[in-house]
Amino acid sequence: MSALWPLVHTERAALAHDLTGLTGEQWATPSLCAGLSVREVLAHLTSAATLNGVRWFAGVLRCRFDFDRQVAMRLAEQLGADGAETFARFRGVVGSTTRPPLPVVAILGETIVHGEDIRRPLDLRRDHPIATLTHVAEYYRRSDMVVPGRTRGRGLRLAATDGPLAAGEGPLVTGTTLALTMALAGRDAFAAELEGDGAEILRTRCAA
Repeated sequence: MSALWPLVHTERAALAHDLTGLTGEQWATPSLCAGLSVREVLAHLTSAATLNGVRWFAGVLRCRFDFDRQVAMRLAEQLGADGAETFARFRGVVGSTTRPPLPVVAILGETIVHGEDIRRPLDLRRDHPIATLTHVAEYYRRSDMVVPGRTRGRGLRLAATDGPLAAGEGPLVTGTTLALTMALAGRDAFAAELEGDGAEILRTRCAA
């Protein structure tokens, strides 16, 4: 677990660097998360870095076990008055090790996936370390916690064209490690980049 925190911090710092100087119009750009702007997704990432287990459970009770409502409530807490304040709050948690009751690899995955939810509509690109992406892809392939990655990838063989990821049994799905990771997280925009006999199956599961 301790070995993964530096990867989380690196990804947060890279995202903060990429978002420096965004205009108000850019902050309002729709993200890959349906119904959320890039600014709102960034506030959600800040929320995850400020929410420990006690506060998380208190929020669950307050929202009467409506987890979507809890996410929306915590996002609103970190949104601030404008994009500049949202950004400043995120920069303030880049080195945080506070987390809700999730494994650190799930926090790493959230940071990468939501970072790309923000970057892709803004036409920003990051060359994520392949080893970092592989950690997340392997986690998603084996788990349905946070995102149903195991369900999406079931019965498929996943093979990265730029890294060591090669796992599963069934029709082949190939693509970059990032595209495979994002597809397991349910992002259609990245699933469209995949190839192989199983690619359409995974795209259909993303759309569902």
